[in-house]
Amino acid sequence: MIPNPDFDAHSAADSRLSDLARLAGRLGYEIVDIAGFLDTVDEQSRAQIAILRQVEGSAKGVLEANSAVRAALEEVTSVTEQTQTTVEGSIDFVRTSGQKSNSVAAWVTAVSDRMQKVAASLEAVEANNAIIADIARQVNILAINAKIEAARAGESGRGFGVVAEAINELSRKTAQAAEGIEENVTTLSTWVGKLSDEAKSVSHDATAVLDGAEETDRVLGEIAQGVERTSQATRTMGSEAEKVRTAVEEFEPAFEKIGRSAEKTAQGIHEAHDRVNKLIDTSEDIYRTTVDLGGASEDAEMIDVTMTAARQIGQVFEEAVATGRISMEALFDRTYTEVPDTNPVQYLARFTEFTDSVLPAIQEPIVARSDKMVFCAAVDQNGYLPTHNKKFSQPQGSDPKWNAANARNRRIFNDRVGLKAGTNEEPFLLQVYRRDMGGGSYMMMKDLSAPIVVKGRHWGGLRVAYKF
Repeated sequence: MIPNPDFDAHSAADSRLSDLARLAGRLGYEIVDIAGFLDTVDEQSRAQIAILRQVEGSAKGVLEANSAVRAALEEVTSVTEQTQTTVEGSIDFVRTSGQKSNSVAAWVTAVSDRMQKVAASLEAVEANNAIIADIARQVNILAINAKIEAARAGESGRGFGVVAEAINELSRKTAQAAEGIEENVTTLSTWVGKLSDEAKSVSHDATAVLDGAEETDRVLGEIAQGVERTSQATRTMGSEAEKVRTAVEEFEPAFEKIGRSAEKTAQGIHEAHDRVNKLIDTSEDIYRTTVDLGGASEDAEMIDVTMTAARQIGQVFEEAVATGRISMEALFDRTYTEVPDTNPVQYLARFTEFTDSVLPAIQEPIVARSDKMVFCAAVDQNGYLPTHNKKFSQPQGSDPKWNAANARNRRIFNDRVGLKAGTNEEPFLLQVYRRDMGGGSYMMMKDLSAPIVVKGRHWGGLRVAYKF
């Protein structure tokens, strides 16, 4: 038999009803334990389905991304092929231009050489012309001297004077011719010098063009090689992307099948959980009916204590309404105002201050009855718990986990157990539930509740929780 609090059980008139009550309690324990296990499995199955759906979505995302990658690779391959064709054409053009530039440079270099030779010839002509001019000047001087001597000779020197005159005229003309030649040669030398300088400059530019053409040819060659490598890489990537697409398309149906199977399993677990919850309700009804028929229960004393305290709370509420301490409207107002900066969130109702002043006197003595008692607190029909036991009514701090364990007053507990305790209108309701102790561990608890009625209106219920 499962151990229970050390409460004295009432003697039962009918041992069979007592046995039935005991078995109903044990059945409820086992069903709740199974329900807790199904809760865990149901939660895990839902998490697995969510993961499977994420994986399935990721697989589709991979396919979509893979398609985009393949399209981009095809475009890159097309562009690289076009680029390669363009670069190869540029290389041919540069090489042809280089050959032509080479020919031009060679011609310009040859012209520069010829210009230098012409300049040298002109310098020789200019030197020879200077010699001729100098000879002409000397001849002119000799002719003048001859004319002077002929004049002294008189009649006998007349013939010689004529010759001297002719020689003088010839030297004069020679000097004039030499002067004209010198002017022309000087002008021609200037032109040839300029042409030579320009030829040298053009030759230098042509050499630079050739050097640049060779560098351009080299760089374009490297570009062509890089484009070719890029083209090969994109083709390889395209091939690998196709393999990825094939692989994803192959395992995507498997994930869909696994997902459908998991959903069926989860649905079955969920349905089983719902059915187990109905079994819990049935076991609770069996237990209550057996006790009502006179079956002795190990929880009989606590049932009496809880029902008595619930009636006492109802009487206190009625007296407060009668004296005007609180109105029925305020007592049954279900408007909850959130307390700022609370985590978990706490709420205030119009009756919270009132219950804080009257409920501790009834609730605290019940908690103090045994070390197996966990709490005793009243909740309204929505599971709102305005006034908790002192040990669970600590001011909130900065740690939400600590708050959840120690500041449980003014909270709404609308879970299955809390709502059933608040909405139950039968004389009592004994629920068995698993209390989460944190870290994946649970403790089996009993939650005994009785309705609180104020002037014939159901306000909520008094919950008394204790350990097995």
